[in-house]
Amino acid sequence: MPVSKKELKSQPGKISLTFKVKKEAAGDAKEVYLLFEGFGWEPEEMRLLKSGDFKSRPIFVSKDGQKQYQYRFKLVKEDGSEVYDNDWKADAYVSNPFGGENSLVNIDQGLSSEKED
Repeated sequence: MPVSKKELKSQPGKISLTFKVKKEAAGDAKEVYLLFEGFGWEPEEMRLLKSGDFKSRPIFVSKDGQKQYQYRFKLVKEDGSEVYDNDWKADAYVSNPFGGENSLVNIDQGLSSEKED
């Protein structure tokens, strides 16, 4: 479940974050949602790719703003049940108020300077 972090050449100081959930991690989920601290934890539906992976839309954050963001994934199964999962390759993990952990993305760690898609 890698996070792509790119500094935008066309908008200096802006970073694009794109989240992906691999088919293996999604299992039999028919829908996957990103729960992101920067969205107030409101679920953002991820797009199902032909490969079976799920991908978020790009999220733009300021390089000079918050340095870390928490997130999780909500997987909705065929029977309507929901399972929450973390990114298997997150930068770090932090305790949440529900007795579990959230994934953590560090804006400055692993940042590339590629052109935006």
